[in-house]
Amino acid sequence: MNTIKILIIGLGYAGNRYVKTFDSLENEFPDIAFRYAYVSPSKKNTLLNYFSTVAQALKYYSPDIVVVSVSDGRHAEVLLELDGYDGFIICEKPLVNSIDDLSYIYSAMQNTGGFCMDMVERYSKITDDLKKFIRENQLKLIRANFIWGKDRIHDHRSTCGALSEIIHPLDLIEWVLGGKEHLVLSAVIGTDSDFSISGKHVIDSLAITAQLGESFISGYSSFVNIIRQRTIDFIFSSQDQELIYARMTFDTPEWDVDHLKLWKHTKKGDEIIKDFTTSFDGASPAFKTIQKLRTQVREILLFLIDGLQPQHEFVDVNTSIRLQSMLNNIAHKAQCIGAAKYTVKKHREYFSENGSLEQLG
Repeated sequence: MNTIKILIIGLGYAGNRYVKTFDSLENEFPDIAFRYAYVSPSKKNTLLNYFSTVAQALKYYSPDIVVVSVSDGRHAEVLLELDGYDGFIICEKPLVNSIDDLSYIYSAMQNTGGFCMDMVERYSKITDDLKKFIRENQLKLIRANFIWGKDRIHDHRSTCGALSEIIHPLDLIEWVLGGKEHLVLSAVIGTDSDFSISGKHVIDSLAITAQLGESFISGYSSFVNIIRQRTIDFIFSSQDQELIYARMTFDTPEWDVDHLKLWKHTKKGDEIIKDFTTSFDGASPAFKTIQKLRTQVREILLFLIDGLQPQHEFVDVNTSIRLQSMLNNIAHKAQCIGAAKYTVKKHREYFSENGSLEQLG
């Protein structure tokens, strides 16, 4: 393979992050020429090859990798247009919306040469370390709680709402515990609002309770959190019958800066087991906010070019369908109040597409 042709379907905020990520890895694959194209209803201010439709791009460009980075309300439409495509697909989360027929999506993805839904927090060093510590010490989860939110009021992009945010902590809890058991939902409450251009009754916040085997899970996720807040707290029992505490904090104070603390209480005070923050001091400033995405894309490229299996198992079609089914269950069970109204001026205000990461993340 001398050339990798990458097709970005949806060259907005997420699509441009992928272009930057692939571009940042080109020097790691000096024998491979990277080529880029995009699909959009209209041309963007870029030198990348342009196609107006997915069908046109597949026919005349024949991409090796397709990145589905349109707004989540269009994921199903695009995935169905990729029916029969035999290259590698990267899809932004969530897979589709709760109203979309998963059987059609599953059928359309059967010929792919690989599939990875972008659950980017799996690629953090703190996720790797906690997963390894749980496995090596045979910890048993008793309780987990999460708070996962940010402010997307005034965002110009459409969205399915807080379902797109709550997928992160729910996936991470299962992932660090080995993924052998899956969450069983108990109760869901939420709030509707007009925070999004998608409508006047979009779920902006969700609170859930669930069970994972013999452990109990609770959490809150929101797109109207007034600050970015991404934490998961765990209480484990150890083999010697002690309680072990863990906190994962993501993207604080900046994107891709994550923190893990592991400790236990003693009569003399807290005994720290692990306490570290990820840092990328040697990284180019332009790449500091895409470090986890670089790990994901690097593993995809090594899989395609050298046939190497990923260190982090891809969130494949089956896993993506299962996670989407869980989100669908949350949407159907949610007892919501509202709708709250955030559009207090005569006309809705938007953040520009070129706004800061803090506004658009």
